[in-house]
Amino acid sequence: MSMVAIIGAGPLGGALAQALAERDRVREVRLIDPEGRIADGKALDLLQSSPVEQFSTRLTAAQSYAAAAGADAIVFADPIASGEIAGDAALPIVRQVARLDADAPLLFAGGGARSLMAAALGELRVAPRRVLGSAPLALESSVRALTAALLDVSPADLSIGIAGVPPLDAVIGWDAATAFHQPIGAILPAHQMAAMTARMHALWPPAPYALASAAARVAEALAHGSRRRYTCFAAVDAAGVGRNVVAAVPVEIRKGGIARTHTPALSRHELTQFQNGLR
Repeated sequence: MSMVAIIGAGPLGGALAQALAERDRVREVRLIDPEGRIADGKALDLLQSSPVEQFSTRLTAAQSYAAAAGADAIVFADPIASGEIAGDAALPIVRQVARLDADAPLLFAGGGARSLMAAALGELRVAPRRVLGSAPLALESSVRALTAALLDVSPADLSIGIAGVPPLDAVIGWDAATAFHQPIGAILPAHQMAAMTARMHALWPPAPYALASAAARVAEALAHGSRRRYTCFAAVDAAGVGRNVVAAVPVEIRKGGIARTHTPALSRHELTQFQNGLR
């Protein structure tokens, strides 16, 4: 049995609730927004679509953040009245929710939440294993989709990783990227790789549906555990000097939080770029 609580019933929160419901891998999705009538309406609308979409996930709604207590994963999205949960102004919301449950992982779904995550780690002293952000996974998906369009293949045939601090200090791991399980450099010219790298800043932040799709995968992994690695914002030790920086890195997720972070699969030159971006 599993429950994912979503803070905010805006475009991102609504798309995330829909993605989780239609994937039908969690028992309950609880949509929480101070504008309770809107959250109620979205939850009811999604629930009424269940016979057509053939899912059994339960959709509920609440007005109080206290309703997030007991969730297997708490996702910060976008309340109707205030928009995406990001920046210093949103820190009281994170403080209130983090105190409800000392163990539940806190997943930040929006593209602008990196500084808020850093504040949760530094000012609120939330354990690093509990704090992660899924927006880099959406950016990685965008890069794969556009590269697949260049090659006229399916994105499922490509493996391309990113790392660092989007939008300006993110690195695409071209040297480790593959197409059909072969080095991607064999079919993608160097000038097209350079053009895609230059274009990456324009892909940030990803749009709500891409953000929601990425957050749904990570939320499910937090609720059930996963052996897969996902590219997420997480606390990393910058250049080994003991200073934690929130950056996009591959993370291994277990039920309840991050099991471990991994060094990105980058060439020596790409790794130097990645480390420079953390300083």
